[in-house]
Amino acid sequence: MIFGILKDIKEGEYRVICTPMEVKSIVASGHEVWAQHDCGKAAGFPDEKYAEAGAKIVYSMEEMWAGCDMVAKVKEFTPVEYPLMREGQIILGCIHPAGHPEEVDAILEKKVIAFTAEDAHRFGSPNCEAAGKQGALFGLESMLTINGGKGKFVGGFAGAPGMNVLIMGGGVVGRGALQILYALGAKCTVMDINVGILRQLSDQYNGKIDTMFCNKETIASVLPQTDMVLNCVKWPKERKDFLIDKEMLKLMEPGSVLVDISNDDPGAIESSHETHHDDPRYVVNGVVHYCVSNIPGAVANSTSVAYAAEMLPMIMSILNDGVKECCVKDGFYRRSLTAYKGYLTHEETSAIQNKPWIRPEDILGIADKRLDFAPPATVTRSDIFYKSVDVK
Repeated sequence: MIFGILKDIKEGEYRVICTPMEVKSIVASGHEVWAQHDCGKAAGFPDEKYAEAGAKIVYSMEEMWAGCDMVAKVKEFTPVEYPLMREGQIILGCIHPAGHPEEVDAILEKKVIAFTAEDAHRFGSPNCEAAGKQGALFGLESMLTINGGKGKFVGGFAGAPGMNVLIMGGGVVGRGALQILYALGAKCTVMDINVGILRQLSDQYNGKIDTMFCNKETIASVLPQTDMVLNCVKWPKERKDFLIDKEMLKLMEPGSVLVDISNDDPGAIESSHETHHDDPRYVVNGVVHYCVSNIPGAVANSTSVAYAAEMLPMIMSILNDGVKECCVKDGFYRRSLTAYKGYLTHEETSAIQNKPWIRPEDILGIADKRLDFAPPATVTRSDIFYKSVDVK
């Protein structure tokens, strides 16, 4: 197969889904690799390194799409790419399909085979770790007086106390943020709805962090003493309520900081809207908001190295085993199948967008196989199924 590494073109995005190291592995397995011109340049991987690894350098996006059996990138597919998709072509990226109906419509219309990478991670994405750790640092930057914050230093100085930080969500993102902020001396409180996670984190930090159950009432109780909030909660897209509404921001001191790392749309923070690295902050009710949607793009080299290494097994499985066998062998890859030749196979997207769907194992004809198990990617469920399916 011909595998193509697309250049990400989203504003402020500098990562690449495969470095030259992964190219060597793919080529060694007998496949051809095309790398779009400068796809890895911003992350520290120039074209020469891709060529040395065995990739063919292709200078136009149009040629990439026209010639590759499978194409991959880090972020979503954009409107300029929709007309270039070909029926039966395999595409891989962080599609975030439930929140992008136009992208889903294009994928279905073009009858491609689409995988959304964010649902494919058995142990959590390196992008989540990067978002948590770097998001914490951007939060500290936002706290600076010169950026509109109230000017508190994270660990304090002699005679001046450090920051009180609230981390909402104890998953990979929240744990990354906690690791950075605790190490720098912040007084940290972690909230989650899973008491097992809270107990684990309390034990890990020898009881030196506070833990609380996460709901609107407990959040409101601590906001008056909180200098910085980091939202690391993956909020169900069908919910219309918020963990923090605009009125609750008035409980915080002016110049306090809110970092919405999850940045869902809709999400858990009423006042949150997407920003970009070139203009990352705005103020609502006196609170400085940092809501950049692709925080890991700011550390493109490290994130690309970690992310590419984790994505390689999936890419190799698709290329070597084919889509069906890949989905038999790994339940996480199977649940990340978003669309198959014109049919939606993503349950959350079906529920949010009111579109019919079909289970991946049914559309692929593998329901009778011994399938690797994976839990559903989200709590969202849909019973809107296609009435008939006809796939050759």
